[in-house]
Amino acid sequence: MGEDLISKKELLELTGISYGQLYRWKRKNLIPEEWFIKKSTFTGQETFFPKDRILDRIEKIKDMKGDVSLDDLANMLSPNLMETVLESEKLVERNIVSKTTMNFYTQKRGDVEKFAFEKMLYLYILDKMFESGKINFDEGELILGLLEEEYSKFKGKGGELLFLRKLGISSCCLVSNVCDIYFEESMKIIERLNLSDLIEELKIKIA
Repeated sequence: MGEDLISKKELLELTGISYGQLYRWKRKNLIPEEWFIKKSTFTGQETFFPKDRILDRIEKIKDMKGDVSLDDLANMLSPNLMETVLESEKLVERNIVSKTTMNFYTQKRGDVEKFAFEKMLYLYILDKMFESGKINFDEGELILGLLEEEYSKFKGKGGELLFLRKLGISSCCLVSNVCDIYFEESMKIIERLNLSDLIEELKIKIA
């Protein structure tokens, strides 16, 4: 179940960008640090990337470069956005999360006037999963509890949230990037969400 990787050499050839562009975009925080994965090969140590995500990101950067400067684009994706605090009403008004998800959170955790980025992320994840129709409110509480208890261990490292079901019993887990996980046949992966992608999506929404 590991994510497909692409080498730096293959990436540069496939996208037509230069080594300098790639590392300039990294310095500008347009490409997350955790996407630069060092691995040992028969020729020595090489850099690899999560294939689908890096190709999608480079395509977006190319598309947006004509309309937005790199500095503006960098500001949109800047880690400083992770220090943003928004009122609960603003999250709903700006369609970052739905009123249904906000009401769910209020019922489970009580009224919260302002949300820091980390809690906004929890709501954003729940909102996507509720919207997909793949989880119910009881399962949402299970996911929320996992994020509140364990997400801090994954901050800055990336990872994935897996939502599983076996014979009608639901479970969820957080796993680190670039790992292989195998389940026995009766365990079904209902949803698999990449935390780094969700963080970048949320940054764009609150920018």
